[in-house]
Amino acid sequence: MRGQSDFVRSLPGDPSALSIQAGRFRRWHIDLPLLVLLVAVAFFGLVVLYSASGKELGRVLRQLVYLGISFTGLFIVAQIKVKTLKSLAPLGYVLGIFLLLMVAWVGEGSKGAQRWLNVFGLIRFQPSEIMKIAVPLTVAWYLSDKILPPKVQTLFIGLIIAILPSLFIVMQPDLGTSILIAASGLFVLWLGGIRWSFLIGGGLLAVVSAWPVWQFLLHGYQRQRIMTLFNPEDDRLGAGWNIIQSKTAIGSGGWDGKGWLNGTQSHLDFLPESHTDFIIAVLAEEFGFMGVVFLLLLYLLIIIRGAQISLAAKNIFGSLAAGSITLTFFVYVLVNMGMVSGMLPVVGVPLPLVSYGGTAMVTMFASFGVLMAISTEDTQR
Repeated sequence: MRGQSDFVRSLPGDPSALSIQAGRFRRWHIDLPLLVLLVAVAFFGLVVLYSASGKELGRVLRQLVYLGISFTGLFIVAQIKVKTLKSLAPLGYVLGIFLLLMVAWVGEGSKGAQRWLNVFGLIRFQPSEIMKIAVPLTVAWYLSDKILPPKVQTLFIGLIIAILPSLFIVMQPDLGTSILIAASGLFVLWLGGIRWSFLIGGGLLAVVSAWPVWQFLLHGYQRQRIMTLFNPEDDRLGAGWNIIQSKTAIGSGGWDGKGWLNGTQSHLDFLPESHTDFIIAVLAEEFGFMGVVFLLLLYLLIIIRGAQISLAAKNIFGSLAAGSITLTFFVYVLVNMGMVSGMLPVVGVPLPLVSYGGTAMVTMFASFGVLMAISTEDTQR
Protein backbone atom coordinates (compact mmCIF):
# COMPACT_ATOMS: atom_id res chain seq x y z
CA MET A 1 0.00 0.00 0.00
CA ARG A 2 2.85 2.33 0.79
CA GLY A 3 4.42 1.72 -2.61
CA GLN A 4 1.09 2.35 -4.32
CA SER A 5 0.66 5.59 -2.36
CA ASP A 6 4.12 6.74 -3.42
CA PHE A 7 3.26 5.87 -7.01
CA VAL A 8 0.03 7.88 -6.89
CA ARG A 9 1.80 10.90 -5.39
CA SER A 10 4.36 10.77 -8.20
CA LEU A 11 1.78 10.96 -11.00
CA PRO A 12 2.12 14.07 -13.17
CA GLY A 13 -1.42 15.15 -12.40
CA ASP A 14 -0.98 14.91 -8.67
CA PRO A 15 -0.86 18.32 -6.95
CA SER A 16 2.10 17.35 -4.77
CA ALA A 17 4.09 16.27 -7.84
CA LEU A 18 3.29 19.54 -9.57
CA SER A 19 4.35 21.39 -6.43
CA ILE A 20 7.67 19.52 -6.42
CA GLN A 21 8.25 20.40 -10.08
CA ALA A 22 7.44 24.07 -9.40
CA GLY A 23 9.85 23.99 -6.45
CA ARG A 24 12.64 22.69 -8.68
CA PHE A 25 12.08 25.49 -11.16
CA ARG A 26 12.07 27.96 -8.29
CA ARG A 27 15.49 26.73 -7.17
CA TRP A 28 16.68 27.57 -10.68
CA HIS A 29 15.05 31.00 -10.16
CA ILE A 30 12.48 30.36 -12.87
CA ASP A 31 8.88 31.42 -12.33
CA LEU A 32 7.05 28.42 -13.82
CA PRO A 33 3.66 30.08 -14.61
CA LEU A 34 5.39 32.97 -16.36
CA LEU A 35 7.71 30.63 -18.27
CA VAL A 36 4.80 28.53 -19.55
CA LEU A 37 2.99 31.65 -20.78
CA LEU A 38 6.07 33.01 -22.53
CA VAL A 39 6.69 29.69 -24.28
CA ALA A 40 3.03 29.53 -25.37
CA VAL A 41 3.13 33.03 -26.90
CA ALA A 42 6.50 32.41 -28.57
CA PHE A 43 5.32 29.12 -30.11
CA PHE A 44 2.09 30.69 -31.35
CA GLY A 45 4.18 33.52 -32.78
CA LEU A 46 6.30 31.05 -34.77
CA VAL A 47 3.16 29.55 -36.29
CA VAL A 48 1.93 32.97 -37.38
CA LEU A 49 5.40 34.05 -38.54
CA TYR A 50 5.69 31.09 -40.92
CA SER A 51 2.62 32.30 -42.77
CA ALA A 52 3.41 36.02 -42.43
CA SER A 53 6.87 35.50 -43.98
CA GLY A 54 5.40 33.75 -47.02
CA LYS A 55 6.22 30.22 -45.81
CA GLU A 56 9.89 31.17 -45.63
CA LEU A 57 11.33 28.51 -43.31
CA GLY A 58 14.67 30.29 -43.08
CA ARG A 59 13.13 33.29 -41.33
CA VAL A 60 11.36 31.00 -38.86
CA LEU A 61 14.64 29.21 -38.13
CA ARG A 62 16.37 32.53 -37.52
CA GLN A 63 13.57 33.46 -35.15
CA LEU A 64 14.14 30.15 -33.36
CA VAL A 65 17.78 31.11 -32.94
CA TYR A 66 16.72 34.49 -31.56
CA LEU A 67 14.36 32.74 -29.16
CA GLY A 68 17.12 30.38 -28.04
CA ILE A 69 19.38 33.35 -27.30
CA SER A 70 16.51 35.17 -25.62
CA PHE A 71 15.58 32.29 -23.32
CA THR A 72 19.27 31.86 -22.45
CA GLY A 73 19.44 35.55 -21.59
CA LEU A 74 16.28 35.23 -19.50
CA PHE A 75 17.79 32.33 -17.53
CA ILE A 76 21.06 34.20 -16.95
CA VAL A 77 19.34 37.39 -15.78
CA ALA A 78 17.04 35.38 -13.50
CA GLN A 79 20.06 34.04 -11.62
CA ILE A 80 21.22 37.54 -10.64
CA LYS A 81 20.35 38.62 -7.12
CA VAL A 82 17.87 41.45 -6.89
CA LYS A 83 20.29 43.55 -4.85
CA THR A 84 22.88 43.02 -7.60
CA LEU A 85 20.38 44.12 -10.25
CA LYS A 86 19.75 47.21 -8.16
CA SER A 87 23.44 48.07 -7.93
CA LEU A 88 24.01 47.42 -11.66
CA ALA A 89 21.06 49.54 -12.81
CA PRO A 90 22.81 52.95 -12.78
CA LEU A 91 25.89 51.45 -14.48
CA GLY A 92 23.68 50.05 -17.24
CA TYR A 93 22.00 53.45 -17.56
CA VAL A 94 25.33 55.27 -17.98
CA LEU A 95 26.51 52.65 -20.50
CA GLY A 96 23.26 53.09 -22.44
CA ILE A 97 23.67 56.88 -22.56
CA PHE A 98 27.25 56.45 -23.80
CA LEU A 99 26.13 54.05 -26.55
CA LEU A 100 23.37 56.46 -27.61
CA LEU A 101 26.01 59.15 -28.00
CA MET A 102 28.07 56.71 -30.06
CA VAL A 103 25.06 56.19 -32.34
CA ALA A 104 24.96 59.93 -33.03
CA TRP A 105 28.68 59.85 -33.80
CA VAL A 106 29.40 56.58 -35.65
CA GLY A 107 26.00 54.90 -35.87
CA GLU A 108 24.72 53.15 -39.00
CA GLY A 109 21.70 54.49 -40.87
CA SER A 110 18.84 52.75 -42.61
CA LYS A 111 15.67 54.15 -44.22
CA GLY A 112 16.51 57.67 -43.09
CA ALA A 113 17.19 56.74 -39.45
CA GLN A 114 20.48 56.37 -37.62
CA ARG A 115 19.78 53.94 -34.78
CA TRP A 116 22.31 51.10 -34.99
CA LEU A 117 25.85 50.33 -33.86
CA ASN A 118 27.97 47.80 -35.71
CA VAL A 119 30.61 46.10 -33.57
CA PHE A 120 33.49 44.98 -35.82
CA GLY A 121 30.98 43.77 -38.40
CA LEU A 122 29.88 40.95 -36.08
CA ILE A 123 27.00 42.41 -34.07
CA ARG A 124 24.53 45.07 -35.18
CA PHE A 125 22.19 46.30 -32.47
CA GLN A 126 20.13 49.26 -31.30
CA PRO A 127 21.43 50.79 -28.03
CA SER A 128 17.94 52.15 -27.41
CA GLU A 129 16.92 48.58 -26.58
CA ILE A 130 19.25 48.63 -23.56
CA MET A 131 17.38 51.62 -22.18
CA LYS A 132 14.11 49.67 -22.16
CA ILE A 133 15.51 47.83 -19.13
CA ALA A 134 17.98 50.37 -17.79
CA VAL A 135 15.53 53.27 -17.45
CA PRO A 136 12.86 51.60 -15.26
CA LEU A 137 15.50 49.83 -13.14
CA THR A 138 17.45 53.06 -12.62
CA VAL A 139 14.40 55.09 -11.66
CA ALA A 140 13.40 52.25 -9.29
CA TRP A 141 16.95 52.26 -7.87
CA TYR A 142 16.74 55.99 -7.26
CA LEU A 143 13.29 55.90 -5.61
CA SER A 144 13.90 52.77 -3.52
CA ASP A 145 15.88 54.67 -0.87
CA LYS A 146 13.70 57.80 -0.89
CA ILE A 147 10.63 58.77 1.08
CA LEU A 148 7.48 57.84 -0.84
CA PRO A 149 5.39 59.38 -2.23
CA PRO A 150 8.27 61.30 -3.85
CA LYS A 151 8.87 64.93 -2.99
CA VAL A 152 9.26 67.60 -5.67
CA GLN A 153 13.06 67.30 -5.82
CA THR A 154 12.94 63.51 -5.99
CA LEU A 155 10.28 63.65 -8.67
CA PHE A 156 12.29 66.14 -10.72
CA ILE A 157 15.45 63.99 -10.69
CA GLY A 158 13.37 60.91 -11.53
CA LEU A 159 11.89 62.74 -14.51
CA ILE A 160 15.39 63.64 -15.74
CA ILE A 161 16.48 60.00 -15.50
CA ALA A 162 13.41 58.91 -17.47
CA ILE A 163 13.43 61.61 -20.14
CA LEU A 164 17.16 62.17 -20.84
CA PRO A 165 17.72 59.03 -22.96
CA SER A 166 14.45 59.66 -24.78
CA LEU A 167 15.82 62.99 -26.02
CA PHE A 168 18.75 61.19 -27.65
CA ILE A 169 16.50 58.52 -29.14
CA VAL A 170 13.98 60.98 -30.60
CA MET A 171 16.85 62.58 -32.55
CA GLN A 172 17.69 59.29 -34.34
CA PRO A 173 14.71 59.71 -35.13
CA ASP A 174 12.64 57.10 -33.27
CA LEU A 175 9.67 58.82 -31.69
CA GLY A 176 7.77 55.64 -30.78
CA THR A 177 10.64 54.03 -28.87
CA SER A 178 11.55 57.30 -27.14
CA ILE A 179 8.00 57.73 -25.83
CA LEU A 180 7.78 54.14 -24.60
CA ILE A 181 11.16 54.31 -22.84
CA ALA A 182 10.18 57.56 -21.12
CA ALA A 183 6.87 55.95 -20.16
CA SER A 184 8.68 53.01 -18.51
CA GLY A 185 10.42 55.46 -16.19
CA LEU A 186 7.26 57.48 -15.59
CA PHE A 187 5.46 54.29 -14.59
CA VAL A 188 7.97 53.85 -11.76
CA LEU A 189 7.27 57.38 -10.53
CA TRP A 190 3.53 56.74 -10.74
CA LEU A 191 3.85 53.47 -8.81
CA GLY A 192 5.93 55.34 -6.25
CA GLY A 193 2.84 57.41 -5.43
CA ILE A 194 2.79 60.67 -7.38
CA ARG A 195 0.38 63.15 -5.84
CA TRP A 196 -2.71 64.06 -7.87
CA SER A 197 -1.58 67.68 -8.03
CA PHE A 198 1.57 66.58 -9.89
CA LEU A 199 -0.44 64.45 -12.29
CA ILE A 200 -2.84 67.29 -13.06
CA GLY A 201 0.07 69.68 -13.52
CA GLY A 202 1.79 67.25 -15.86
CA GLY A 203 -1.39 66.87 -17.89
CA LEU A 204 -1.76 70.63 -18.24
CA LEU A 205 1.90 70.93 -19.26
CA ALA A 206 1.37 68.26 -21.94
CA VAL A 207 -1.60 70.18 -23.35
CA VAL A 208 0.28 73.49 -23.37
CA SER A 209 3.36 71.95 -25.02
CA ALA A 210 1.38 70.10 -27.71
CA TRP A 211 1.60 72.88 -30.30
CA PRO A 212 5.37 73.59 -29.86
CA VAL A 213 6.09 69.86 -30.08
CA TRP A 214 3.98 69.56 -33.24
CA GLN A 215 5.53 72.62 -34.82
CA PHE A 216 9.21 72.30 -33.90
CA LEU A 217 10.03 68.75 -32.74
CA LEU A 218 8.05 66.43 -35.01
CA HIS A 219 9.39 65.64 -38.48
CA GLY A 220 7.14 66.05 -41.49
CA TYR A 221 6.55 62.31 -41.90
CA GLN A 222 5.62 62.03 -38.21
CA ARG A 223 3.01 64.77 -38.56
CA GLN A 224 1.77 63.02 -41.70
CA ARG A 225 1.30 59.76 -39.78
CA ILE A 226 -0.83 61.50 -37.18
CA MET A 227 -2.97 63.25 -39.80
CA THR A 228 -3.35 59.98 -41.73
CA LEU A 229 -4.78 58.36 -38.62
CA PHE A 230 -7.92 60.49 -38.87
CA ASN A 231 -8.50 59.97 -42.60
CA PRO A 232 -6.26 57.36 -44.27
CA GLU A 233 -8.43 57.41 -47.41
CA ASP A 234 -7.03 60.84 -48.30
CA ASP A 235 -3.83 59.11 -49.47
CA ARG A 236 -4.82 55.54 -50.26
CA LEU A 237 -1.66 54.70 -52.20
CA GLY A 238 0.73 56.61 -49.94
CA ALA A 239 0.63 57.36 -46.23
CA GLY A 240 -2.74 55.65 -45.73
CA TRP A 241 -1.78 52.38 -47.46
CA ASN A 242 -0.51 50.56 -44.34
CA ILE A 243 -3.56 51.30 -42.22
CA ILE A 244 -6.06 50.55 -44.99
CA GLN A 245 -4.48 47.20 -45.82
CA SER A 246 -4.13 46.15 -42.18
CA LYS A 247 -7.77 47.01 -41.44
CA THR A 248 -8.80 45.09 -44.55
CA ALA A 249 -6.89 42.04 -43.35
CA ILE A 250 -8.34 42.25 -39.85
CA GLY A 251 -11.90 42.71 -41.09
CA SER A 252 -11.70 39.89 -43.64
CA GLY A 253 -10.76 37.38 -40.95
CA GLY A 254 -14.23 37.42 -39.44
CA TRP A 255 -15.00 35.21 -36.47
CA ASP A 256 -12.71 32.23 -37.06
CA GLY A 257 -10.47 33.39 -39.92
CA LYS A 258 -9.64 32.09 -43.38
CA GLY A 259 -7.40 29.36 -42.03
CA TRP A 260 -3.67 29.08 -41.46
CA LEU A 261 -1.62 29.89 -44.59
CA ASN A 262 -4.78 31.04 -46.41
CA GLY A 263 -4.46 34.79 -45.83
CA THR A 264 -4.52 36.89 -48.98
CA GLN A 265 -3.39 40.34 -47.80
CA SER A 266 0.04 39.14 -46.69
CA HIS A 267 0.57 36.36 -49.25
CA LEU A 268 -0.25 38.69 -52.14
CA ASP A 269 2.03 41.39 -50.66
CA PHE A 270 -0.73 43.91 -50.00
CA LEU A 271 0.15 44.08 -46.31
CA PRO A 272 3.51 45.78 -45.63
CA GLU A 273 5.85 44.63 -42.83
CA SER A 274 3.60 41.62 -42.35
CA HIS A 275 6.24 39.68 -40.40
CA THR A 276 7.20 42.53 -38.05
CA ASP A 277 5.02 45.47 -37.00
CA PHE A 278 1.81 44.30 -38.75
CA ILE A 279 1.95 40.61 -37.89
CA ILE A 280 -1.24 40.86 -35.78
CA ALA A 281 -3.14 41.65 -38.99
CA VAL A 282 -1.95 38.32 -40.44
CA LEU A 283 -3.08 36.55 -37.28
CA ALA A 284 -6.49 38.22 -37.43
CA GLU A 285 -6.99 37.36 -41.09
CA GLU A 286 -6.07 33.69 -40.75
CA PHE A 287 -7.27 32.90 -37.21
CA GLY A 288 -10.03 35.49 -36.96
CA PHE A 289 -11.43 37.13 -33.87
CA MET A 290 -10.98 33.91 -31.90
CA GLY A 291 -7.25 33.84 -32.63
CA VAL A 292 -6.80 37.45 -31.54
CA VAL A 293 -8.75 36.79 -28.33
CA PHE A 294 -6.58 33.73 -27.64
CA LEU A 295 -3.40 35.82 -27.95
CA LEU A 296 -4.90 38.62 -25.85
CA LEU A 297 -5.78 36.08 -23.16
CA LEU A 298 -2.16 34.90 -23.03
CA TYR A 299 -1.00 38.51 -22.83
CA LEU A 300 -3.51 39.21 -20.06
CA LEU A 301 -2.26 36.24 -18.04
CA ILE A 302 1.33 37.46 -18.42
CA ILE A 303 0.29 40.92 -17.20
CA ILE A 304 -1.62 39.44 -14.25
CA ARG A 305 1.40 37.32 -13.31
CA GLY A 306 3.66 40.37 -13.55
CA ALA A 307 1.29 42.31 -11.27
CA GLN A 308 1.33 39.45 -8.77
CA ILE A 309 5.14 39.46 -8.76
CA SER A 310 5.16 43.22 -8.19
CA LEU A 311 2.75 42.99 -5.27
CA ALA A 312 4.63 40.08 -3.67
CA ALA A 313 8.12 41.59 -4.06
CA LYS A 314 10.19 41.65 -0.89
CA ASN A 315 11.47 45.20 -1.28
CA ILE A 316 10.54 48.57 -2.82
CA PHE A 317 13.02 48.27 -5.68
CA GLY A 318 11.63 44.89 -6.75
CA SER A 319 8.04 46.06 -6.50
CA LEU A 320 8.64 49.24 -8.54
CA ALA A 321 10.78 47.49 -11.16
CA ALA A 322 8.36 44.58 -11.64
CA GLY A 323 5.38 46.90 -11.82
CA SER A 324 7.03 49.14 -14.41
CA ILE A 325 8.17 46.22 -16.58
CA THR A 326 4.64 44.78 -16.51
CA LEU A 327 2.98 48.10 -17.37
CA THR A 328 5.49 48.74 -20.17
CA PHE A 329 4.74 45.31 -21.64
CA PHE A 330 1.03 46.17 -21.55
CA VAL A 331 1.67 49.48 -23.35
CA TYR A 332 3.71 47.74 -26.07
CA VAL A 333 0.81 45.38 -26.77
CA LEU A 334 -1.68 48.27 -26.68
CA VAL A 335 0.35 50.51 -29.02
CA ASN A 336 1.04 47.79 -31.59
CA MET A 337 -2.56 46.62 -31.76
CA GLY A 338 -3.79 50.21 -31.72
CA MET A 339 -1.65 51.27 -34.68
CA VAL A 340 -2.43 48.16 -36.74
CA SER A 341 -6.18 48.62 -36.19
CA GLY A 342 -6.01 52.31 -37.12
CA MET A 343 -6.66 53.65 -33.62
CA LEU A 344 -3.13 55.01 -33.07
CA PRO A 345 -0.49 56.47 -35.41
CA VAL A 346 1.97 54.04 -37.00
CA VAL A 347 5.12 54.32 -34.85
CA GLY A 348 6.99 51.11 -35.66
CA VAL A 349 6.45 49.20 -32.41
CA PRO A 350 6.70 45.38 -32.76
CA LEU A 351 4.16 43.01 -31.24
CA PRO A 352 5.88 41.62 -28.11
CA LEU A 353 7.17 38.03 -28.37
CA VAL A 354 5.52 37.55 -31.79
CA SER A 355 7.04 39.97 -34.32
CA TYR A 356 10.19 38.88 -36.13
CA GLY A 357 13.38 40.40 -34.75
CA GLY A 358 16.45 39.77 -32.63
CA THR A 359 17.41 42.72 -30.43
CA ALA A 360 13.87 43.55 -29.32
CA MET A 361 13.21 39.89 -28.52
CA VAL A 362 16.37 39.53 -26.42
CA THR A 363 15.56 42.74 -24.53
CA MET A 364 11.99 41.67 -23.83
CA PHE A 365 13.04 38.27 -22.46
CA ALA A 366 15.78 39.90 -20.38
CA SER A 367 13.13 42.08 -18.75
CA PHE A 368 11.13 38.96 -17.94
CA GLY A 369 14.34 37.54 -16.46
CA VAL A 370 14.29 40.51 -14.08
CA LEU A 371 10.69 39.62 -13.18
CA MET A 372 11.72 36.04 -12.45
CA ALA A 373 14.64 37.16 -10.30
CA ILE A 374 12.22 39.28 -8.27
CA SER A 375 9.62 36.50 -8.15
CA THR A 376 12.05 33.85 -6.85
CA GLU A 377 13.99 36.16 -4.56
CA ASP A 378 15.04 34.41 -1.38
CA THR A 379 16.38 36.11 1.72
CA GLN A 380 19.22 33.55 1.69
CA ARG A 381 20.34 34.46 -1.87
